[in-house]
Amino acid sequence: MSSPEILGQFIPLHYHYDMLRDNYRMTSFQEAIAETVRPGMTVVDLGGGTGVLSYFAAMEGAKVYYVERNPELVEVARRFLRINKVEDRVTIVHQDASTFVPPEPVDVVTCEMLHVGLVREKQTEVIEAFKQNYTQKHGTKLPRFIPEATLLAVQPVMQTYQFAGFHAPVPLFQPPSAEVAGTQELGSPEVYQTVIYDEQYAHEVSWKGILTMQQGGTLNAWRLVTKNVLSISVEKQSEICWHNQYLVVPLHEPLEVEPGDRVELQIQYAYCMELSDLWNGISQRIVPQTMVRRVSA
Repeated sequence: MSSPEILGQFIPLHYHYDMLRDNYRMTSFQEAIAETVRPGMTVVDLGGGTGVLSYFAAMEGAKVYYVERNPELVEVARRFLRINKVEDRVTIVHQDASTFVPPEPVDVVTCEMLHVGLVREKQTEVIEAFKQNYTQKHGTKLPRFIPEATLLAVQPVMQTYQFAGFHAPVPLFQPPSAEVAGTQELGSPEVYQTVIYDEQYAHEVSWKGILTMQQGGTLNAWRLVTKNVLSISVEKQSEICWHNQYLVVPLHEPLEVEPGDRVELQIQYAYCMELSDLWNGISQRIVPQTMVRRVSA
């Protein structure tokens, strides 16, 4: 098992600064917090990083507990929150988010320790620990979580792996967009797991399903889609979502497929572990047509 410093806990500061430049991420969380947080509420920001989510909550009139383990980030957040004139509304707690228990009941918990497939970072682990610690001290009524849920999906694709004439089938991160140069969709995404944060959830994936190819070509990769439902408004019948970057994982042995072919896919890995555990936990085989006819008979 890798050390917590490797698995998302002590991400270099420049990565946090780059995240501030991701307008899709920033505006999605800003809108979700504006939709959820009201003046006078108390908010906990688990793994607060640069303090931007604490800032959004404070600007909505909330009292905020910012919780961060990394001492460098604590000092960065302290400076940024002071610059943005919300330091009087934010209590900075230098502590591991998985052990923090707020001294009072809270209304909302934000936690953005999210990575594709829910690996690498400690989202599921930290929220589960928080729920257990919180209910022991404050009773069974949980606060609302941002995000409220994460949906994990997989999609068959044909991926170009040419780099200046050099063929190298490697895992690729992509912007979360319907069309990406070099990627051809062979079928629709299929949800393989859903995590709802205020409910009990599994800490690993063990899924088997059959995907039907809608296009013919060379199935040489699976694209992993991670959709985070940040906030759901029942009144407006709407949701605010944010997708992690897509991850395209190459197959060890490409499969030639035609429209209507069925591919049996198995996915097995634990959350909060290495990316390699995710793609090593994927296997597939084409379902023979004789078996398809037998199943549908």
